[in-house]
Amino acid sequence: MKKIVVIYESMLVQMRQSFVRPMFKFCLFFNPIISTILLYEMYINSGETNYFAYVVLGSGLMGLWGCICFSSAGDINRERHSGTLAIIYTAPVSFREIVVGKIMGNTILSIFSFVMSLLVAKILFHIEIDIKNPFYFLFSFVATIVVFVIIATIVAFLLMLSRKTELYMNCIEVPLIMLSGFVFPVDLLPKPLQLFSRLIPSTYAVELLRITACGIEDINNFWNKVVLLTGISLLYVLGARLLYRIIDKRVRIKGNLNVV
Repeated sequence: MKKIVVIYESMLVQMRQSFVRPMFKFCLFFNPIISTILLYEMYINSGETNYFAYVVLGSGLMGLWGCICFSSAGDINRERHSGTLAIIYTAPVSFREIVVGKIMGNTILSIFSFVMSLLVAKILFHIEIDIKNPFYFLFSFVATIVVFVIIATIVAFLLMLSRKTELYMNCIEVPLIMLSGFVFPVDLLPKPLQLFSRLIPSTYAVELLRITACGIEDINNFWNKVVLLTGISLLYVLGARLLYRIIDKRVRIKGNLNVV
């Protein structure tokens, strides 16, 4: 119960702090607008007729991941520069729960970027928002959110040890977009990159969204992807727990979180 309270309170504080930052507002409001327009222009002569599955979903997921990635990674950097990272780390409550709460707060706010993409696609380009399997789509969307939270948590833990947080967090966004197939199927990637993309849970989450948006033709294929997504996500969770233990030991030995 105490852990839930810590996550909830951390989430509320983070939402207030994030929403007043100009850069977060840009990612939240303007980035999905620009992404939707660019993706529409890319696909207008491609022969693809289902704009929702690629233009709307692609721009929405890009906005969602962008907000989560920059905010969650940037929070570690902001805490370090303000001299509060070590204080939070040694607080009576677990630092892990605080970080998860921060990421969840950013995630809840970033859902609005997905809504912005829907509105822009509908108002500017009159794209039909036709979801063939709404219930399964909602299930897949929640799964995608969970996957993003898991990946962002691992990124936040890793960047605790770095003094080049701003550099690395700018290098994280685009590779995941490309490898996970946000804007085009991963089958178009070179074979070695396809193998690598299959190790990322967000790849299966995006495929589930597209399958449910276009209409499930093979229910067994859908549930097979759900099982794969669940299995890989659990491995990432276990990896995050192990990573946190390793980092925790190193941080307590060196004690230099606030050294810039």
